[in-house]
Amino acid sequence: MFDFPLNIAGSEWMIIIFVALILILGTGKLPGAAKKLGKAVNEYNKAKNEIQDHIKETSEQTPIISGPVETEREKLETIAKSIGIKVEGKTDEELQKIISTKMGQKKTEEPKDK
Repeated sequence: MFDFPLNIAGSEWMIIIFVALILILGTGKLPGAAKKLGKAVNEYNKAKNEIQDHIKETSEQTPIISGPVETEREKLETIAKSIGIKVEGKTDEELQKIISTKMGQKKTEEPKDK
């Protein structure tokens, strides 16, 4: 039959869809449908922005390790800060215990030399 491609641009599709909506919904229901579509798009954008803000806030709170840590204390402090533990006034052993508890790991005792 016909052997030619449809060269329809984006703006032409918008006109075709608009005319189809008028034919399907009629002129009386079109404003209500447009209002519902606008609300749905608004809710989508609001949810998207909340997720982006949450990701941005979380990434700003997490410390970035720029290189290797030099001491065991620096390593403990970096881990503790990354999971929300305050390090001021705590010993290395206290930090190790709190980190182990917070991460849900059981602290295993090191074998004693005989």
